[in-house]
Amino acid sequence: MELSQIIPHIEVLIFASDKPLTALDIVELINNAFGFMEQRITLDQVEASLEGVREKYNSEFYPFEVRESGGGWQFLTKKDYHKTIAQLNGDKFLKRLSNAALETLAIIAYKQPITKGEIEAIRGVNSDYSIQKLLEKELIIISGRNEALPGKPLVYATSRNFMDYFGINNAGDLPKIKEVLAEQIVEGTIISPEDFTDQPVQDALSSEEIPSEEPAAALTVNEEGELVDNSNPEEEAPEENPESGDTAGDDEEADEKETPQDPA
Repeated sequence: MELSQIIPHIEVLIFASDKPLTALDIVELINNAFGFMEQRITLDQVEASLEGVREKYNSEFYPFEVRESGGGWQFLTKKDYHKTIAQLNGDKFLKRLSNAALETLAIIAYKQPITKGEIEAIRGVNSDYSIQKLLEKELIIISGRNEALPGKPLVYATSRNFMDYFGINNAGDLPKIKEVLAEQIVEGTIISPEDFTDQPVQDALSSEEIPSEEPAAALTVNEEGELVDNSNPEEEAPEENPESGDTAGDDEEADEKETPQDPA
């Protein structure tokens, strides 16, 4: 059978299937449909036809494409039309996973197969609710039990729906952790021994003139109830005479009174 004859059958199989189809699935289905044929189609023929189908629907003329996602080939709407078709699916496209569920899902995706106890050891909190929600959304599955651990706990792994949801074919298509962390690397600050001494600070202080602060105004109330500004240095309080207890100004007035006047 020529490739031009195989391609239409591949297209209808992918279109009608409710799950992603692998190349081997397509080979088996087509050979079963044409079982009377002496010359059966091969895997190489199907893979070559799939490449042609993929290139055909990559054209801007089509709003959908044929992609290998979720472990097999399927028709998917192109990203430019996601908002348009979201109106038909209602809340299905509006629901988002919580941060706790995303953390749990990421741990399972990178560490699978993994037990609940191992998940909680990494997260540091109870993960029963998150695991239950991920099971309900069919993003993870119970893949068996860990026979080596006491109690033989359940083991969790990602499902085909997980791969389909994120547009990957297997766990190997996930980005490497080092690739993700490489985008978040921050260059370190170069330090020197001088950074741990006070000398640079002292030099900086000595090189700058520190402005002197002006004394704050000192206001008092005299016996007559008037405000008196005592901050003026020119108006200093008179000095006290330790012997007489009088002020210096009073002594000058006393000397003037006691000084005899010359006779006329």
